[in-house]
Amino acid sequence: MPAARDPRPLTGEPLSLDLLNTRWVQDGAERDLLADTDGLAVWLAAHGLDGRFTADAATLRHALQARDALKAAVDESPEEGAARVDAVLAHGRIRATLTAEGPGELFEFADGSWGPAWLAARNYLELLATAPDRIRACAHEACVLHFFDTSRNGTRRWCSMAVCGNRAKASRHYARTKDA
Repeated sequence: MPAARDPRPLTGEPLSLDLLNTRWVQDGAERDLLADTDGLAVWLAAHGLDGRFTADAATLRHALQARDALKAAVDESPEEGAARVDAVLAHGRIRATLTAEGPGELFEFADGSWGPAWLAARNYLELLATAPDRIRACAHEACVLHFFDTSRNGTRRWCSMAVCGNRAKASRHYARTKDA
């Protein structure tokens, strides 16, 4: 049975930020894709992880732990967030390999249900190593989404110009016309 359609307003971000974006605000109410294992199945499928990992209660519990750790690292205290992300990373490791194609890496988990959570935490480390200043929260005050700014000059402010950027422009226009 194919996974249900992904209802989130922003998809396609790197794995770690996409895990953060499983919680969003719609029509003034907070929504959570990871409210159950069906939502976890949607998220796993969105990243091609559904063939490698099972959308069960343990995997969901670990994904939620990783999401909370990433939120702490991105939005709150880097010190507290680091310890929480490290706690997730403690459940897996990378083993260097040599294949016919050349050097490679294998991800290993003592408990496979930690796989998606560990991969998301590992992806966050990769983003930090690449361009930590490009990990951003949407600038709209009512938005809780995050993105990795891939714009050429690094000035992206909104998760989506069509949604949050337009809301901000409409608010500024309304304020100008109201005062005039």
